[in-house]
Amino acid sequence: MGIKKKWQDFLADKPRLAGDIRWRRWMLAVLIYLLVLIVIYLSIAPARVDLEVGRPSPRDIIADRDTIDIYTTNQLREEAARAVPESYDYDPTVLTRVEERTDAFFMVVKRFREDAGLEEEEKAAALSAALAAETGVELSESLAAVLLAARPGDLNEMHLNLRELLDTILQQGVRPGGMEAARRQIVQEINFLLLPQDQKRIMDKLAQEVIEPNMIYNPTATALAREAARMAVAPVQIVRDTVLIRRGDTVTERHIRQLEALGLVRGRADYTMVFGLALLLLVAFSVLGIYLYFFQPDIYRDITRLMLLGLIVLITLILAIAATYFSGFLIPVAMAAMLITILLNPRLAMLMTILLSVLAALLTGNNFSYLLVALFGGLVAVYSVSNFNRRSDLTKAGIYVATTKVVTIIGLFLLTGGLRLQYEPVREFSVGILAGITNGLLSAILTIGLLPYLETAFKLTTSVTLLELANPNHPLLKRLLMEAPGTYHHSLVVANLAEAAAEAIGADPLLARVGAFYHDIGKLKRPYFFIENQLGENPHEKISPNLSTLIITSHIKDGCELGKKENLPDVIRDIICQHHGNSLVSFFYHQAAEKNGEAVSEDSFRYEAPLPQSKEAAIILLADSVEAATRSMPKPISGRVEALVRKITREKLADGQFDQCDLTLKELDIIAGTFVRILSGIYHNRIEYPEKELKDEMERGRKSGGELKQPAGKHQSSG
Repeated sequence: MGIKKKWQDFLADKPRLAGDIRWRRWMLAVLIYLLVLIVIYLSIAPARVDLEVGRPSPRDIIADRDTIDIYTTNQLREEAARAVPESYDYDPTVLTRVEERTDAFFMVVKRFREDAGLEEEEKAAALSAALAAETGVELSESLAAVLLAARPGDLNEMHLNLRELLDTILQQGVRPGGMEAARRQIVQEINFLLLPQDQKRIMDKLAQEVIEPNMIYNPTATALAREAARMAVAPVQIVRDTVLIRRGDTVTERHIRQLEALGLVRGRADYTMVFGLALLLLVAFSVLGIYLYFFQPDIYRDITRLMLLGLIVLITLILAIAATYFSGFLIPVAMAAMLITILLNPRLAMLMTILLSVLAALLTGNNFSYLLVALFGGLVAVYSVSNFNRRSDLTKAGIYVATTKVVTIIGLFLLTGGLRLQYEPVREFSVGILAGITNGLLSAILTIGLLPYLETAFKLTTSVTLLELANPNHPLLKRLLMEAPGTYHHSLVVANLAEAAAEAIGADPLLARVGAFYHDIGKLKRPYFFIENQLGENPHEKISPNLSTLIITSHIKDGCELGKKENLPDVIRDIICQHHGNSLVSFFYHQAAEKNGEAVSEDSFRYEAPLPQSKEAAIILLADSVEAATRSMPKPISGRVEALVRKITREKLADGQFDQCDLTLKELDIIAGTFVRILSGIYHNRIEYPEKELKDEMERGRKSGGELKQPAGKHQSSG
């Protein structure tokens, strides 16, 4: 139910007012989205040129990626299709029809030859007319007379030879466009026969009339065959880094088409690529936004840290574009992982490493090898700086990242078979290894260089800043030592207590320690009004409890102002302002109650400060009270110390001092136990040194001229 409710809240989180933080968050997301889209598009969109057919090229043009040469491929496919002959279907009915017409011709001739009812002159005319009517062959009367006068053997020979000749030619196949060739062949074959010339003329006339094409054109089969020939031609590839045209060469239609295939022709926008890239980035931003909403709500609601995250992404992409001119293995995803881990948190850095690795692949033409190297290097970078405490940790992280990248690159070359003893594979392998090493070291260097500027610009506090503040030579700590030595030593003990307690419950021990160092710097304004800095007279004995309370509680306001003046980080100033909450100044409250003999308002004797908002501030509040109370005990033995610590813890809890921080009762119990353990060690029982033994030991030391030695079986107290 909790996740479902969050999801509904996320969908309902729409801008309502111009000043609403949700509106600003959405505007920031859109702005970063557009900037990332523009940066990536400009990097993967090739530089376009303005070329004209027939004019010289102004410069060398090189293919920026692998693609298909559509123009050349289509030309080769059309040539292959044209080389495929037309498809024809054999029509067997043509031969039957030709034979029937030939037989009918000679049957008509035979009928008229046997007809005795007509004169010879009349027969020739009648035969000519009958042949035209019955067979469609128009024959002159003179040639008809030749048929009537021919010997029966010659007539049979003409018939048989003509049928055989037509059968042979038609079985070879006659296409519509091959009729002339078939007719010439018939004439040639008839001329070789040993027959009278008039009979050959009749055979030729008959053959020319009856022959017809028997091969019928099949457009469907022809189209299928030509399409198969086209598909059999493999696409011509334009390989990356191929020189398409050199400077000064005349531009041809083929060059223009090749450049269009690569999107290199000016004036032609690749809307498909832009839309696809926009969709991929939308998915990435949605994944990031949902993750922040559900699992990193503090960052999701913090515009400043969202701006920092966007800036780191943009810086990484810009450096990645520059890196791709040398090698994709140089893309500094590890730098982004380190910065996000240190400035934000490791869990977010893990997700951003994955997303930036995907963007790295987009920048390098969807190269899977670059994605893996960037991903593994970035993850190792997150692990390496997750417990970042000093700048030397970044150097170690750079070495770890470089080692990881080198091992990954070697594995990829072995996996893909690219590691061969040839010049080009060896060169690529060497460049990859060098780029992997450089990437790791360069990521650490860039992180070291960018970290102070990002910390300052976005007012963030890292472990390095805290370690610098923990230096005893810091001006404020030196002032505290010289002007308020009691407060200084009190802060050291509180720091030890707070650090141990924070570590025990999983809070930030370094922040707790440094916050404890500075929590009482407000006492520098009036150090002598605080008991730990007094050597003689107590000035509070001469003033009223109300005024004393005002002076005591003012060190919170003074400390906040001094911290702001000295440019202390916000997290330290928050601890300074919150380390007393609105606690009751019980000593002066009870003193006022005793003097007045009547009820006194507690509100006049409370600190006017916010309650602790973090675990570290709450721990310091408790450690401050416990240390002061324990130090004032006449005999701080272990049992009494534990009772006091437990009592103060219960009182602060009952007083509502922990209402606005996320400390649990279990954690409060752990904190109290930690305080008891450390304070018991500080205020342990001391062995009383016997006065007689001490005098004897000193006497022996003077006589021997040696150093004072401890009596056997005794030891000095560390207190």
